[in-house]
Amino acid sequence: MKIYLILFFAVSGLFSTSLHTFAEEAKPLNILLINGGCCHDYDAQGPVIKAIVETSLNAKVTIASSTNKTDARFKPFEQDNWSDGYDLVIHNECSAKVNDKEYVNRILKAHLDGLPSLNIHCAMHSYRWGSFKKPVKIGDDNAAWFEMIGLQSSGHGPRFPINVKYLKDTHPITEGLEDWVTPRGELYNNVQIFDSATPLAMGSQTLKDGEMAEAVVAWTNLYGPNKTKIFSISIGHSSEEMLDESFGLLLSRGILWCVGELD
Repeated sequence: MKIYLILFFAVSGLFSTSLHTFAEEAKPLNILLINGGCCHDYDAQGPVIKAIVETSLNAKVTIASSTNKTDARFKPFEQDNWSDGYDLVIHNECSAKVNDKEYVNRILKAHLDGLPSLNIHCAMHSYRWGSFKKPVKIGDDNAAWFEMIGLQSSGHGPRFPINVKYLKDTHPITEGLEDWVTPRGELYNNVQIFDSATPLAMGSQTLKDGEMAEAVVAWTNLYGPNKTKIFSISIGHSSEEMLDESFGLLLSRGILWCVGELD
């Protein structure tokens, strides 16, 4: 508990004056944070994300946790009406071996019906099966989750700092933000980017052999017939990355864009 309090106060100091916030009298955003799965310190990340969001925005974050395995499932997703009452979902899960199509389609239906989502890091590598390392085609049996994300990724390189460079074309989420370098992190590859997606930032790493690896690390997507707003950040392997002020700004602005309040 002590470390979570330290993280909370660290985040509170970072975002006290940085962002446009909702008016005090406005109804808080009701956000569901899906937080758990394999290969990451989700016990630490959940409180960090909650603190960033609730400190910088007029929002209430409910955390849904699970096991620390690749087959992690989440209790809300077991119900057809799981999204009732929420304005946005943050997917911060690593459920790579969950291939129950009924379960996955239940998640996606809420987004198809118009519920925005913000996806972090290993959410890009969740709910996948079949030949997911090869480019999928829209409508394929194993393409549904990638279609929601807007970008297909299959793996990552070593844990080195990532140079984040925002693209020249301005977008409300990234307008005015400065390029930055993350602490050590994982650069997720890009198998393909769908036509419905818009890249906002590139990430690059200089590897041990001197070669350069590069990939899109932040992007928007308009998903399905309702063009549901989806925002994704493939950075975020560690709590250290999330505590960087630049990550917090990107996260909070992405939320506001998703719910139509970034103006």
